[in-house]
Amino acid sequence: MTIEQAEKRIAELTEKINYYNFRYYHDNVSEISDYEFDQLLAELIALETQFPQLQQPDSPTQRVGGTITKEFAQVRHKYPMLSLGNTYSEGELLEFDRRVRKLLEKQPVEYVCELKWDGVALSMTYQNGLFVQGLTRGDGEQGDDITANIKTIRTLPLRVQADRLPAEFEVRGEGFMSRHIFDSINEEIAEENEKREQEGKKLLSYLANPRNAAAGTLKMQDSAIVAKRRIDVYIYDLLCENNPFATHSEALDYLKQVGFQVSPHYRKCTSIEQVLGFIKEWETKRENLPVDTDGVVIKVNSYAQREELGYTAKSPRWAIAYKYKAESAATELLSISYQVGRTGAITPVANLRPVKLAGTTVKRASLHNANEIARLDLHEGDTVLIEKGGEIIPKITGVEITKRKAEARRIRFISHCPECHTPLVRHPGEAAFYCPNEKGCPPQLKGKIEHFISRKAMNIESMGSKTVDLFFEKGLIRTPADLYQLKQEDILQLEGFKELSSQNIINGIAASKQQPFSRILFGLGIRFVGETVAEKLADYFKNIDALAAADKETLMNIPEIGEKIASSVVDWFADPDNRAYVERLRQAGLQMATTSSRQTISNKLSGKTFVISGVFQKYEREALKELIALHGGKHIATVSSKTDFLLAGSGVGPAKLAKAEKLGVKIISETEFEQMIS
Repeated sequence: MTIEQAEKRIAELTEKINYYNFRYYHDNVSEISDYEFDQLLAELIALETQFPQLQQPDSPTQRVGGTITKEFAQVRHKYPMLSLGNTYSEGELLEFDRRVRKLLEKQPVEYVCELKWDGVALSMTYQNGLFVQGLTRGDGEQGDDITANIKTIRTLPLRVQADRLPAEFEVRGEGFMSRHIFDSINEEIAEENEKREQEGKKLLSYLANPRNAAAGTLKMQDSAIVAKRRIDVYIYDLLCENNPFATHSEALDYLKQVGFQVSPHYRKCTSIEQVLGFIKEWETKRENLPVDTDGVVIKVNSYAQREELGYTAKSPRWAIAYKYKAESAATELLSISYQVGRTGAITPVANLRPVKLAGTTVKRASLHNANEIARLDLHEGDTVLIEKGGEIIPKITGVEITKRKAEARRIRFISHCPECHTPLVRHPGEAAFYCPNEKGCPPQLKGKIEHFISRKAMNIESMGSKTVDLFFEKGLIRTPADLYQLKQEDILQLEGFKELSSQNIINGIAASKQQPFSRILFGLGIRFVGETVAEKLADYFKNIDALAAADKETLMNIPEIGEKIASSVVDWFADPDNRAYVERLRQAGLQMATTSSRQTISNKLSGKTFVISGVFQKYEREALKELIALHGGKHIATVSSKTDFLLAGSGVGPAKLAKAEKLGVKIISETEFEQMIS
């Protein structure tokens, strides 16, 4: 076959397969048998393998997967994926409606009600009609690039003919696994486990619930496995410059028209009473859907009104999510265990008689602290009511006192550490009890090492908590500094370690020496010094010695560093053991100073601090942060008396604006900022 013949046949096959796919997944019609469809697809794969230069990025073969992604790159969202305010109360919905109508000065308001699907928020970008990138929500500001995996979703068009949309647009949707697919995968696992049990092999783990299964599947490295799990998506939003639609419902109708799968269950409502009617209607009807739901999202329909309503710091003012009350169950409290965290905080955990709840078997539930045990007035053997907070983490919500035995004893919080038996302490104003034996309590020592090797600190991927446990028990490590004294022969003598695995650990430890100063500072585990604070301290002091010598007043002069953080840092470096620990890390070759190669353009913003809020015409926020740094200034997250300027774009956060006005912080526009650095 010539290349011209192949090109023609590939075009024919692509058109046929796309047509049959659309008929099956959108119209629920099978025009040909599975065998015939598979034969067409196999022919296309063969031709693309023979003529790889003819494969198109939107080829139906992309649905099959096969791309291996070792690491998912972090990509900043063009439009931040904000979270929605949640409520379980009809009264709060009425208040939301009153607030919206007041801000819109009694304009007529339409709402769109959509079922809140229990899945994974996804963002898909199209350029010139071609799907080019798919991201997870991540932290809302940036997400993981899972483009290859999203391409396997058969209901998502890889190319669209959308004349009314601009050259670049973004759709957002909820990726999910249907209950049918979830059950069938667990059935396959059960069959495989029967064979493994007979052969004496390790059994496979079952999928816990559809939402977790969808999230885990979309982060798999092999997109071929993702394809087999048949993840689906409902599109619920359109984002682009110069949106051609006046309303959200109009946009949804058009997206459906050009081939996107939009949930058929959304409804326009002209009053809050109609919204409440929709919520009540679906409270029980949703149980018959093939996909799990946990509530209803209510959005103002008009895009112009949304612009007028704006945003808070974290959420749009024009939308709210009503959550149905979580499923609950009653079971017996068997006992309470006490866990010791890295900081010495003692967390009580309820051990329960296993009970089914929201598709999973629950055996344990968090009790948070001593105050929670007292509030619930827990007694031994109580029948407790449990539900899932956000339908994820089980928690005890109450006790059926009528079933309590007369002789049952009240549960009292322990007085000594369950691991090292040191008397517990409670800091003023805090709910948690702590074990003060931070230098000798095994869980605290191991927790500090696990924190040190974690992804956001030293990122020693070749080690995990089980490895830390084993090395600690065998006396190889007691502090993170001991990691840098490990030799391969030390590891090889332990059961289960071979040449390759032991060398990977040594290589991972060696590679961690290149981590920047801010990562090391975070990895030290100083109380209240999280990732962001560590970056600010590293940026300000430049090296560990300057930070160690700083007094409380100096620290508190740094934007966003308060008394609690300052006291904690001073106390930590005042301890001779901690200073010796830092010295050991320095001797091991870790970076104890910043090595930033950034060259400043000018010092026009020297000594000035900026808070950025809103959306800007010329710059993304990250670009503005970079410009501030290049001209000698500093960017901080929140407005305070130490802030010099609030750089405000359209949709500036009203809380930040109000605080800036109250504190007399100068508010500048994008144009004024450009004039400052020009």
